Amino acid sequence: MSAFFNFQSLLSVILMLICTCAYLRSLFPSIMDRNKSGLLGVFWKLARIGERLSPYVAISCVIMAVSLLFWN
Repeated sequence: MSAFFNFQSLLSVILMLICTCAYLRSLFPSIMDRNKSGLLGVFWKLARIGERLSPYVAISCVIMAVSLLFWN
């Protein structure tokens, strides 16, 4: 089943994208900052979400991990 048809998989893909973009922006800020608009601007926006809402993203990742381990 594709991640687009399974809501839990879609949420985990989005969380992983947020975490990955925030991590890559901490390593290579100049690459992310010059692509603020257009199609690659989505990754910049995901990185900003990961930076500004990092406690909530971390809690969401823990909840997602627990749900995948024990309820799946």
